[in-house]
Amino acid sequence: MTIKETAKKFIPKFLLRAYHFCWTLAGAVVCGFPGKDKNLKIIGITGTSGKSTTIDFVCRILEEAGFKVASFSSVRFKVGNKEWKNELKMTMPGRMKVQKFLRQAVNEKCQFAILEITSEGIRQSRHRFINFDTAVFTNLSKEHIESHGGFENYRNEKLKLFKTAKNIHIVNADNENAKYFLDIPAENKITFSIKDAKNIQTTDNGILFQIQNTEFGIPLLGKFNIYNSLAAICVAKAYDIDLEICRKALEKVKGIPGRMEIISESPVKIIVDYAHTPEQLESVYKALSNCSVNYKSQAPNSKQIPNKFQIQNSRLICVLGSCGGGRDKWKRPVLGELAKKYCKEIIITNEDPYDENPFLIMDEIEKGFSSNPKSQIPNSKYEKILDRKEAIEKAIKLAKPRDVVIITGKGSEPWMCIENGKKIPWDDRQIARDALKSM
Repeated sequence: MTIKETAKKFIPKFLLRAYHFCWTLAGAVVCGFPGKDKNLKIIGITGTSGKSTTIDFVCRILEEAGFKVASFSSVRFKVGNKEWKNELKMTMPGRMKVQKFLRQAVNEKCQFAILEITSEGIRQSRHRFINFDTAVFTNLSKEHIESHGGFENYRNEKLKLFKTAKNIHIVNADNENAKYFLDIPAENKITFSIKDAKNIQTTDNGILFQIQNTEFGIPLLGKFNIYNSLAAICVAKAYDIDLEICRKALEKVKGIPGRMEIISESPVKIIVDYAHTPEQLESVYKALSNCSVNYKSQAPNSKQIPNKFQIQNSRLICVLGSCGGGRDKWKRPVLGELAKKYCKEIIITNEDPYDENPFLIMDEIEKGFSSNPKSQIPNSKYEKILDRKEAIEKAIKLAKPRDVVIITGKGSEPWMCIENGKKIPWDDRQIARDALKSM
């Protein structure tokens, strides 16, 4: 355990809150309160999953509409035409970094700033001294339960963003927690639901759906990306941007790093995704297990997303682990249960152990394999390989033509966190590419 983590256990919570607030105030003062600049409209996006993808979608739409945009997410930072990777191993930057980023956006005369807002960031006052024009809620499920002391506390931190944003609230009405966000007053409330999307089709290489009379074709896998698209389209609606601009922007999406990122199409399909909660993992497995094929749109002038080969009737081979450091231990056997339910070959491996014993983490994931044996794929196999690089290589070697290898947990993260606060350079995607070349 690091000195910082030890100190947190003994310092009273009210002092920690005061410490974080003071740092945020100091950052705002030093940077000249950029979060209150009247020429910058700030959009905060929060939820358990889909935040980074939604931010990318919103950014593309606003740029397509002719605006200059700044954004940060767990994937990247962007100010106008400049962008760089988020290598902080932190979704929402620290208090001083947030204020410096906003100052840079103001100096570059950006008209919008889109920020990924986390519960931990809110708890540490990183959202303070920022005039949010719009707050967006993507979804909510169990995460950071130990850290927040319960799901209700986790949800309450998310709600604080909406209490800060007085103008526009955009809410996923399909999520069971939507009512808590809708209860908070705002000048303009917009909801979205999967029912808003018609003629939904999923292919091996993307999703197609229709909103009103506009047909969307997005080259990203997973039905959950329809929700991300709907959230972004609602932001566009709030700022009077029409659907045709949204369509043009979203069809240009090439992929989001580490989010259902296709590493290889042939001889086997290899995908890397950030999924690390049960809901995220099941959504990913379902997306890869239930793709329809050979869809041809009947709408005039529509563009078909090409299918390279069918996913149906192929084997799903997965590589998964679970984060250490005491983070959400409850979910480890659940992740194992889901892998056993959907995957034919399973390799449990190391992820970000922090100060925990990685062998014990893998053992806890393994416990899920004895749950609900009736729901498991017949004759599915699993093994434990501590070395994550070796695990990825083994999964790819096991794959046959038409099989799908899905590597989850880290996405595009550039580090693996180990004991004593150390980080080692890491990239699941590059390891997969190298393994494929050596076959």
